[in-house]
Amino acid sequence: MSNVNIKRAVENIRTGTTVYTPVVELVVNAIQAIEDGKPESGLVTVTIKRSPQMEISAVEGSIPAVDSIFVEDNGTGFNDRNRNAFDTLYTDNKITQGGKGFGRFTCLKYFDSVQIDSTFSVGGSLRRRRFEMGKDTEIIVNEKISDAIQSVTGTKVCLGSVRHADRLNKKLPTIAKGIVEKLLPYFIAENYECPRVVLVEEGGRDEIVLNDYLGDKAAVIREIPTVENSFSIEVNGCLHTFQVRIFKFFSPRNTKSKISLVAHNREVTETATQTYIPEFAEEFFELKADGASDEGRNYVVKTYVFGEYLNEHVSLERGGFDFHKENDAIYGISQSQIETQAAELTKLAIASEVTSRQEKKAAQITSYVETDAPWHKEILKKVDLNTFPYNPSNEQIEARLQEEKFKDETTIRREVSKILSDGSVENFEKSISDVVERISANSKNDLVHYVALRKNVLDLFEKSLQITASDDYKDEGIVHDIIFPRKKDSGTLEYKDHNLWLIDERLNFTQYLSSDLPLNKGRSGRPDIIAYDHPVAYRGDNEPSNPVTIFEFKKPQRDDFVNPPSKEDPVQQIIRYVNNIQDSKYRTLEGRDIHVAKNTPFYGYVVCDLTDKVKKWLEREKNFKVMPDALGWFNWYENINLYIEVLSWDKVLKDARLRNMVFFHKLGL
Repeated sequence: MSNVNIKRAVENIRTGTTVYTPVVELVVNAIQAIEDGKPESGLVTVTIKRSPQMEISAVEGSIPAVDSIFVEDNGTGFNDRNRNAFDTLYTDNKITQGGKGFGRFTCLKYFDSVQIDSTFSVGGSLRRRRFEMGKDTEIIVNEKISDAIQSVTGTKVCLGSVRHADRLNKKLPTIAKGIVEKLLPYFIAENYECPRVVLVEEGGRDEIVLNDYLGDKAAVIREIPTVENSFSIEVNGCLHTFQVRIFKFFSPRNTKSKISLVAHNREVTETATQTYIPEFAEEFFELKADGASDEGRNYVVKTYVFGEYLNEHVSLERGGFDFHKENDAIYGISQSQIETQAAELTKLAIASEVTSRQEKKAAQITSYVETDAPWHKEILKKVDLNTFPYNPSNEQIEARLQEEKFKDETTIRREVSKILSDGSVENFEKSISDVVERISANSKNDLVHYVALRKNVLDLFEKSLQITASDDYKDEGIVHDIIFPRKKDSGTLEYKDHNLWLIDERLNFTQYLSSDLPLNKGRSGRPDIIAYDHPVAYRGDNEPSNPVTIFEFKKPQRDDFVNPPSKEDPVQQIIRYVNNIQDSKYRTLEGRDIHVAKNTPFYGYVVCDLTDKVKKWLEREKNFKVMPDALGWFNWYENINLYIEVLSWDKVLKDARLRNMVFFHKLGL
């Protein structure tokens, strides 16, 4: 009589188990019972009983969900020894076969009931023992012993009413394959003939022999011959050896290549091989023997790892191991260490296929860098391409390269700090050369990135100037936003987020910028852009000596602003702004005075299309001089220290391209 808190034992079962765990446990018990009983022809039959009712949401042609599973064998049966072992928590009855004495409790985690009907031999006669597995404190309940009705020994176990039926596949071939994967070590064991294991529907329909999954070239599972099939890991002077066997699983149906760690001939854990080698992310393809690709088959690769270290450290319920997944400080060897070594042997087993995929990936990454991201060329030389996913998207490539760049910059900063904190001149001289070289390389990468983005801006700027299908230009707001976003100033916009370099490179860094925002807190008019030229090197504040630059944008092909008495005369607008600033009528958005002096230089830019009407207006009414390329006009207002240029949109684009062309050429952009 047992006294076990069965409910608590079941609740404490780890999450590493699945609904297949109790089924595999029963099949293994059946195989061991056959090994013990030694019948002439061992047979394990797994019968699927389906729910009598179809699911409400089921579509036409679907099959009912699995309700119960029966596992039957012709082994030794539940004699007194086996019965008492079943009734003992942590029994050592099968300890020499790797038994933990706990596996049967996984049955109650995934099924509502467990019923046993067994025929066994005692004193030369056959007897029948029937009982159920209890759910409170007694492991065996409702036990009955009677005369046998069968002529041979054996056991039939019913796992009744599966919980969460959606977790168990419906199709018989899929269930069969799931069981085979877990039990494959039994089928492939050397110098051992596994009993026949059959999966059938209730009534004996649709029989599938699991042993037949392996075998000749037409089999679903085929072993891959390997040159190296073992590896060793040393811990504290002790060498632990692991054996590896690798198989092709054909017609994988959306499954992945995996590495399985095995204990006592049962799969315990499985991890996607792509975790260690990205090229295993997708299925492989095997041509027919004559090379006909249209008759080949898809397959994934599954690697089984065996070893005494695994047998010794498997958990009670066989859902995992005692050692950690990563960096095990207690046992010395972690799961990832074992899987990493196994992954390398797996790669060697199908080296040509993996190498082909790696070369394809390398070409894809190199093409992206050369075509779309030349600033990463130096980083590409340092990064390990094996760390990229297989068939990566451009976003994944960019993210990985950015990650490597950040790591490199972090290392440089750490080394610089170390050098600066070390007072030794000798060490300084030894270290500085290498660090400076790496800083220079990183700076070049950033510059290449910036120049490449400039080309994109120029292309967008050119597109924004094109005539639409209706022969009408877009509103000047579009080109305005490309140069400098409207309703923004330097308090809300970083210097790198605008493109004032299109007009004047000196405007990349400014102390104050205001775009399409009224000065003097909205109580006055505003220019399109007003900028205080403030080179970063001088670090000055709002100083009178800093030039003031004012812009006005006009819609392409628009020239009505020259008509008298136009209130949108851009030249007069700029002059009026200059006079008001000099008269201290404006303040910054923060309410600060705009500091100017008699000699404060002012620059004005009007950007518009130079139609004949505008040209005549500039020459006859504004006394402007034409530039040598005839794409711009200029004038100097000495009395107010103001220099104005009127530029065509084409000139802004042309000059910006010319200033950057040498960089584009050097980068092959």
